[in-house]
Amino acid sequence: MTQARVIIGGGVAGLCVATELVARGCEVTIFDPSPRPGPHGCSWWAGGMLAPFCESETAEEPVVRLGQEAAAWWERQGVTVHRRGTLVLTLGRDRRELDRFARRVAGREMLDPAGLAALEPDLGDRFDRALHVAGEAHLDPRAALIHLRDRLKQGGVRFVAEPGRPTGLTFDCRGLAARDALRDLRGVKGEMVVLRSADIRLTRPVRLLHPRYPLYVVPRADGLFMLGATQIETDDRRRSVRSALELLSAAYALHPAFGEAELVEIGVDARPAFPDNLPRLMRRGETIHVNGLFRHGFLLAPALARMAVQAVFEGSKPEFWHEDHN
Repeated sequence: MTQARVIIGGGVAGLCVATELVARGCEVTIFDPSPRPGPHGCSWWAGGMLAPFCESETAEEPVVRLGQEAAAWWERQGVTVHRRGTLVLTLGRDRRELDRFARRVAGREMLDPAGLAALEPDLGDRFDRALHVAGEAHLDPRAALIHLRDRLKQGGVRFVAEPGRPTGLTFDCRGLAARDALRDLRGVKGEMVVLRSADIRLTRPVRLLHPRYPLYVVPRADGLFMLGATQIETDDRRRSVRSALELLSAAYALHPAFGEAELVEIGVDARPAFPDNLPRLMRRGETIHVNGLFRHGFLLAPALARMAVQAVFEGSKPEFWHEDHN
């Protein structure tokens, strides 16, 4: 007999859980007030970097280990994943930052200007050394969300805008909206800028280390570049002039061509996080909360979805599992 399952929330967590449930033969309904992924959702503003090794600079071990599943999982769903690694750079005055980063990150290779130019010709004459973390990847998060949603709908998943009253086992993937049930969930604001330039070409994400405003630049199609890195302890989604200026200044320092780029978009999100910045799977009665992805949405959502569904079908108590009997 086919089992019916309900998911609340159609962001990256909800779509990944739905994919895992469909693979188990379930009939799935997703309750989400918006018919398609868009600017209303935190996932829309993600960078799309599948960079578990670079995250080891600050993240806990499970993020690094479980994040290594992400690229292959997204590829299995038919999403285009670019496996070209990550470049890490510093300006001359911040050379110690690169040495510090290199000590903390596995799988990196130090490049001289010739090695850098071989990977990214537009940067080779601007930096005297760089790190290349070859085992990492990136995707376009917006294209990935739309693809996953359309694929699920074609496979029979129902998307319902009305909130309704779910019955039976429910996966709550609402992100910050779940604070009514998860009291220690907090918002961490991130701001991003999208630029378009025909004067610079990058084929992989670049992280520019800086003691005050680190930057990552992720190339997308049609000459677009996503710039981000701000991390502010608030769920206030208002855009700030200061953060935008810092992002743009850092981009100009990376390459002056960004000074002539078209400013396409400025966006902001509030990412859901618990005090330890690690995700949680929490069961309360007939509800399983899948939440707390912090800034690791596309990196950790596949593993978290897999573990949540395994807990239901196999009775396991996976990593990050919490059970509330109150």
